[in-house]
Amino acid sequence: MQFQLTDDYIAQIEQLIANKDGDALRQQLEEFHFADIAEILEELDSEEATYLIKLLESDITSEALIELDEDIREKILERLSPKEIAAELEEMDTDDAVDVMGELHEDIQKQVIKEIEDTEHVADIVELLKYEEDTAGALMAKELVRVKETWTVAGCVREMRRQAKNVTRVHSIYVVNKEGKLTGRLSLKDLLTAGEKAHISDVFIPKVDYVTVHTENEEVARIMQKYDLEAIPVVDENGVLVGRITIDDIVDFIKEEADRDYQLAAGISEDVEADDSMRKIIRARLPWLILALVGGFVSVTVLGTFSDAIADHAALFFFVPLIAAMAGNVGVQSSAIVMQGLANKTLRDPLMKRLFKEVVLSLFNGFVLSLLLIAAGTIIMGLDFKFGLTIAISLTSVIISASLIGTLVPIILDRMGIDPAMATGPFITTSNDICGILIYFTIAKLILGF
Repeated sequence: MQFQLTDDYIAQIEQLIANKDGDALRQQLEEFHFADIAEILEELDSEEATYLIKLLESDITSEALIELDEDIREKILERLSPKEIAAELEEMDTDDAVDVMGELHEDIQKQVIKEIEDTEHVADIVELLKYEEDTAGALMAKELVRVKETWTVAGCVREMRRQAKNVTRVHSIYVVNKEGKLTGRLSLKDLLTAGEKAHISDVFIPKVDYVTVHTENEEVARIMQKYDLEAIPVVDENGVLVGRITIDDIVDFIKEEADRDYQLAAGISEDVEADDSMRKIIRARLPWLILALVGGFVSVTVLGTFSDAIADHAALFFFVPLIAAMAGNVGVQSSAIVMQGLANKTLRDPLMKRLFKEVVLSLFNGFVLSLLLIAAGTIIMGLDFKFGLTIAISLTSVIISASLIGTLVPIILDRMGIDPAMATGPFITTSNDICGILIYFTIAKLILGF
């Protein structure tokens, strides 16, 4: 039966914690999955959550810690001693341990490292901490099963049993030469059907997809998605096998990237949560709001230069929000499509071909929308032909302009090494508002003659 967290159950857990009834808590939680325990921890305050972490076995709590939101985990870690943190890290795979270590102050990191008894585990953690963030080296785990191509099948099986004790999930078996360089992968089926005296060099598959320690995470995700991989090996500059990245690592990365891009598109400049401090939230949101304010002021200034036209043709004023809204919507649509193409590496068309395609698409959309707008305006507002023509041409021109801006800006930002997700936020909307209003009144002036 699936675990269901209720307010009554949380109240029961809180009461047991208040009573320091450790035996009852262990009995309550011993059969729970670590993800369920993580869900419970997130509903408790940091002091109560820390009590549970100290109470339960590290093989359970270490997994639960990884499932927690970073801010909640950070508050719990602040209440644990270096020795207690070390006990949790010893139960984690190296990639997870590095994620946790990265959240600690440098002084605490040194103290925790001294408390970890497994010297090999410590060495692996220290090695992974040296790699740049957002690279395969920082994302990979050291735990894997590797076999040498010179081994016999019987010797290989014995060695695999030994290595598998330290690997949570065996996704693949990698084959290396005597220098440790990756040479291929081993099919379990081929291993089981081969004779015991056969050598691995006779049965392994030499073709294997891999990445280097310096490959960016986005590229790792693209390769794993393209070839439908559950895991991918990581090699160093010399081709030596040093780790592996599994699909759950990539899913976490993709989720984090999606959350970050969503916030950038909404005009939030850094990763924030609803329960973060006011100072952090203001720092993330205010700069973009200031940009939007400046853009809005420019729009008002542009609109002010056509005050005489509005006085003579008051109906023009009523269509300003519509023109601005259409410009913003089209711009966001275009930038979203380009963003998706850049992220998936599917944007292969030359720039001019992409722009021509946007113009043709905008002409069609503008024509259809203009017809609908003229029909509605004529029936409801009684617009004359000349005014309707002004609105139709303006709307089509604004749609073309917005689509070109929405296409160009992400591409330019990407080529400049700037995250193109910024283009889908207030920047695109504000730019298109200003351009839309300017185009609208310029065309109106040409046709209506004011």
